[in-house]
Parts: sequence; structure tokens; C-alpha cells
Amino acid sequence: MLFNSIDFAIFLPIVFCLYRALNKRLKWQNVCIVAASYVFYGWWDYRFLALIFFSTVTDYVIGIGISRENRPDKRKWLLWVSMIVNIGFLGFFKYYNFFLDNLITAYSFCGMELKAQSLNIILPVGISFYTFQTMSYTIDVYKRKLEATTDFIAFAAFVSFFPQLVAGPIERATNLLPQFYTKRTFDYSQAVDGMRQILWGLVKKLMIADNCAKFANLIFEQTDSSSGSVRVLGAVFFTFQIYGDFSGYSDIAIGTARLFGFRLMKNFSFPYFSRDMAEFWRRWHISLSTWFRDYLYIPLGGSRGNLWMRIRNTMIIFLVSGLWHGADWTFIVWGGLNAVYFLPLLLTNNNRKNLQIVAAGKYVPTVKEFFSMLATFGLTVFAWIFFRADSMGHAVRYISGIFSSSLFTIPLFPKRNLEALTTLLLVFVFLLVEWIGREGNYAIERIGLTWSRPARWAFYFLIVFLIIMFLPLKESPFIYFQF
Repeated sequence: MLFNSIDFAIFLPIVFCLYRALNKRLKWQNVCIVAASYVFYGWWDYRFLALIFFSTVTDYVIGIGISRENRPDKRKWLLWVSMIVNIGFLGFFKYYNFFLDNLITAYSFCGMELKAQSLNIILPVGISFYTFQTMSYTIDVYKRKLEATTDFIAFAAFVSFFPQLVAGPIERATNLLPQFYTKRTFDYSQAVDGMRQILWGLVKKLMIADNCAKFANLIFEQTDSSSGSVRVLGAVFFTFQIYGDFSGYSDIAIGTARLFGFRLMKNFSFPYFSRDMAEFWRRWHISLSTWFRDYLYIPLGGSRGNLWMRIRNTMIIFLVSGLWHGADWTFIVWGGLNAVYFLPLLLTNNNRKNLQIVAAGKYVPTVKEFFSMLATFGLTVFAWIFFRADSMGHAVRYISGIFSSSLFTIPLFPKRNLEALTTLLLVFVFLLVEWIGREGNYAIERIGLTWSRPARWAFYFLIVFLIIMFLPLKESPFIYFQF
């Protein structure tokens, strides 16, 4: 079930009304959430429900076992069972064919033949998200940062909570799980704020991402016939497509959770206003970046140790991050390229130079800040080419065509120049609004709060009108569902 579908527009009010009818009945509210979440997830394919249920039961039982066990070797053995089950599921469904194909290629390179067939595996929606969520629970229980829950309904609700189930944010049990133990009553101001964030998420997805996708897809699919200037625009269109798509999903998820009385972690913090790549990765997909930091980078030694260890740890976390996004060498190269961007900042101790939002309290950035943002944005756009390309060969062809004499031609789209220009104008206005609201949790969080009620409602109706006006004819899934 997509957030931008008629199905969800019907589903959400029904679930909300049922949930609120159970006000002050905590156990039944949690049951309602579990039931709604399983309907939401099973809408794609009911067979996926068995997988998420098995993962839930496994980590619930193992969590209790670890919590009650005092012998270090037994606790570690239980932890490894959880890791093997979760990573095993993820590895089979997402990476089996990738590793098999590369193994066959390696054997053939050595003059040997490996007889093995790829499997027609359907990737369960959101498996990369909820497996990481349940793994973090087991690890935190093992590290005694969290007491294992004995409330199976609350734990099932934590694992399957439908707003963030299929594309995050990847919540920690230390933040989300305790919220299922607390009575939740309707809070009007919180609900209004949630609706505003949902509205802005729909702007990102329907106005920005889906309109940019039309041209990004066209250009990447017709790479060989596109000029260098058109390819640059194609990369820029994809840059805003993936940001609008993914951060839009996160905004809708966070806003929806607020309607039910939950607070999810912030997942994006205006990343395209970053002044260096370290700042970008503190602001892009925050829940995943911090997950890898806490459960992989720091256990490896982090930025401690000698020069070699610091380089090694940085490369590992970025390469694994790339592989997490997709079973293809393009994603691994994308991760490695971002590691190359990041390493000079780490090795010169400048990786924590820009911790606050750019030009805080000011209308415009300084000249230095502007060009720092422009340079960081350019590096990001270049890296996204590998992320979007169908293969490494496709990425190389795409980039080689950029660095040609056609780079200096005027980009043209036969019969669609006006539409392309309109889309670029939409992106410009979107960036302007994001810049104005960059110090909030989302762009329109504070816009209009001091206006009169008629002015505020006129502002909301204007946004809804623009969404409808620029709404693509075809419903488009969210990019991160495939991860």
C-alpha cells in the first residue's frame, strides 16, 4: 500500500478512527496497530507476512533469553543466532543472485565452470529496514542498554509499525518501543503538526520527485542519444527525485506517527544545504547513517587508532552502506566514491567542522558558504549517477558523454521543453521554501503559525491545489521500497 495511493487515503482514516475509539485502552490500541500494520504490509503480498512474523518471534524470544542469561558465552551465542537469522534472510532474498553471479564470473575468469542457476526471488518490501530495526533491539539488549520486553504485542507493534515499516526511519527500540508502554491520548496540536508534515511530504513526493522522475528516467533510458548538457540535467533531476521521494516518505511516516501519538526520529535535515560531505552524511538518511555508526563503525574502532585503521573503517562503513542499498556494483561504487569524498575531511580532522545548519538566523549564506554548498552539491550529483545507472557500463557511458563538447550546448527536450522548464521552476521554488524553513524539523513547520486562521487555511489550500495541478497521471512507487 503506497502513501500516495487512494487505498492509503481510505485506510488511514479508518485505522485512525478505530485507534481513537480505543482511547485509554493501551493494550487494545497496540493490537489495533499490529492488525493495521499487517494489513498494510500484506497489501503488497500476503506471503511476506510470514517472514516479518517469524523475524518478530525470533528476536522477541532471543531478547528474553539474552536478558535472563548471565553467562557471557551463552549470551553471545544467542546474539549470533539473531544475527544469523536476520542477516541470513536479508542475504538470501536480496543478495543471493548477486553473489552467485559474481562467483560464476570469478570461476570463469580462472578458466573454470561453476554450474549454478539464479533463483527467481521476490524481494520482500522493506526487508532491509525492519531487519536492521530488530537487530538493533537484540544488540541493545545484549549490551544491556535496554531491558528485553515480555509484552509480545508491544514488540510486534514496534517491529511492524506501519508508518515507518517499509522505508524507515529505522527506529531504535530505545526510542520507539517504550512509547508502546505509555498511554496515548489525542493531542490536537500534535495532530495538526503531523498533518502539516504529511502535506509537505506529499509536496516532495508528488510535485517534486514524480515530476523530476519523468525526465530523469527519460534521460537515463536514452543515454546514448543525449547531449552532455542534457545528461547533467538528468543527473540533477534524479538528485531531486531521490531526495523528494525518500525524504517525502519520511515526512509522511513521521507525520502519520504523530497522529497516533508517536514521535519518530528525524531522518533528513536539509542535506543539499551541506557545506561538506561529512555534513551531508549527518543530514541524509540519518537513521541509517547513525545505525552504521553505532553498530558497525564504532565497534570496528571508529576514528581511533592509526591512519590505516581510520581509512579501513571509513571504507567499510561506506561500502557496506552502498551494498545495503542494492545488490549491484553500481551501489558499491557509489558507496566507495562517498568514502573518497569523506576521507580527506576525516584525516584532516575537519569532519565535524559544520555541525549547525548553514547561515543560522540569516537570510543568505556568505560567499564561502554558498560555494561550499555548491561544491558539495556537485559532488553529490556526480555520485548519484552511479546510484541511478543500470550497470557500471551504463554509468561510464553516461559520465563520458558529459565530458564532451556537447556539454556546452543548450539542453533541449523535443516537444517537452516547456514541461522541463516548469519542472526546474518547481525545484527552484521548492528549494526556496526549504531554505526559508531550514531551521525547523521540516520546511513548513513554522510557516504561517502567526498568521490568521483564514490566511493559514488559504496557504494549505494553495499547497493542495498545486499538488493536484502538478500531479502525475500515473501513481509512482517510492524508490526506497526496492531496498
